[in-house]
Amino acid sequence: MGEMIKIAAMGDNVVDCYAANGKMYPGGNTLNAAVFISRFGGQSAYVGCVADDPAGRHIRSTLKAEGVDISHLQMLKEGMTAYCVIGHDDGDRVFLTFDLGVSMFAPDSNALDFVGGFDAVHIGRSSGLDGFLEGVAGRTRLSYDFSTSRDIDHIRAVAPLCYLAVGSGGGLDEDEVFALQKSMLVAGAKWALVTRGKSGAVLSNGGAVHSVAAVPTEIVDTLGAGDTFAARTLYGLLKGEEPDIALKAAAQAAADPCRYYGAVGHGVPIDIGAKVPELASTSA
Repeated sequence: MGEMIKIAAMGDNVVDCYAANGKMYPGGNTLNAAVFISRFGGQSAYVGCVADDPAGRHIRSTLKAEGVDISHLQMLKEGMTAYCVIGHDDGDRVFLTFDLGVSMFAPDSNALDFVGGFDAVHIGRSSGLDGFLEGVAGRTRLSYDFSTSRDIDHIRAVAPLCYLAVGSGGGLDEDEVFALQKSMLVAGAKWALVTRGKSGAVLSNGGAVHSVAAVPTEIVDTLGAGDTFAARTLYGLLKGEEPDIALKAAAQAAADPCRYYGAVGHGVPIDIGAKVPELASTSA
């Protein structure tokens, strides 16, 4: 049924280090999206930087194992791969400490031209790439995850460039959720998605507002659920799925990473080359 959907993800990556079990898992908003798009049956690529250290090599091998194009993944000889130490409170993640390592980078014209060959590019606020969004949007569709940022000036600057604007509405009441969605649409986003954790999500292009409930599931670890939801929604819209169908598929997809540790799995013993007090009690 038509050509394969091609989505590139550019920006942040990290190894999420779990204090409870002494394992590290590849993660980061854009890295997660690249893996999930591949799992959905799309053609995906990841553009970013890691260090040539155990954590960076594990990220690289995971992306390769998941079928993600890593031709534009840079492995740097200096510095360290980004890490985040994660604790848990009844399945919900708690961020204890982090180091961005070499994950912040400036894509060159070669990288921008490369992602321009895809149907869309996904970038998150935490990627630090706002200065390059116009260059991306001038080449292909832009999907941008504002995460929990609700700064109206930020939305007004970025949303006009977006095919899909994504916001995290966990903890917001219904009026606040719809106000956030409206702010992204009024600013110029073609589609606006607001995820709401256990309360599901809403999607609109300025016409009807489509909503879906969260799919009940056993909660082991919620890390990555929102990234999965956004990635599947983007994938569905590009495929031409009706909004309600795309949302239903996204809700089902978002339940999957809740059943295992790490956003995409692939846990190995922690090896980040840094002494971190929060990890002192682990067996890594």
